[in-house]
Amino acid sequence: MDKYVCEVCDWVYDPSVGDPEHGIAPGTSFEDLPDDWVCPLCGVGKDQFAPVK
Repeated sequence: MDKYVCEVCDWVYDPSVGDPEHGIAPGTSFEDLPDDWVCPLCGVGKDQFAPVK
């Protein structure tokens, strides 16, 4: 599973960690995040994230 970086604040979503503070379990791929999920650091939506190369 790929990591994704927020293009606004550079926070990285790592699927092996998830986002437990917001109810996202480890092992959840970026594609499987809810449509209303936002960056926990700056609050932008999934459309502001890009795959980490």
